[in-house]
Amino acid sequence: MSSRRTRDERGSSMVLIIGFAAVLALGIGVVVDASAAYLQRQGLDTLADGAALHGADQGATGRDVYEGGVPDERLELTQAQARDAVRAYLRDVGAYRTYPGLTYDVDVDDTRITVRLRAPVDLPLSVPGSPDRPLVGASGSAVIEPE
Repeated sequence: MSSRRTRDERGSSMVLIIGFAAVLALGIGVVVDASAAYLQRQGLDTLADGAALHGADQGATGRDVYEGGVPDERLELTQAQARDAVRAYLRDVGAYRTYPGLTYDVDVDDTRITVRLRAPVDLPLSVPGSPDRPLVGASGSAVIEPE
């Protein structure tokens, strides 16, 4: 009579199940955080477009336009006027309350005004290896040369 040894393999499947659960949880965390960052970027896109349009309008509603009419060529818009208009727009729409830590850059060239916004995003989940305060950015532009 030979004695057969049987191995108990119950522990092997438990390690595999725990490993799959950890990978699944990490994947869910990445998707949730990526979705939160995407939604904030969409909001910043809208805000940047509105700020650029408001800045471009500044060139069309300045004192020179009221006194001399809209010129046939490029609207006169200085970097300082554009920055002031964008700052006022962001303040008036409550952007600093909605996006704490919001920063912006304004560029004016021959044909357009470009507004770039950046704001930290609060990620709902903490995925190992992700930054503590990631930034999300967006840009918008508007034409300042009438056709």
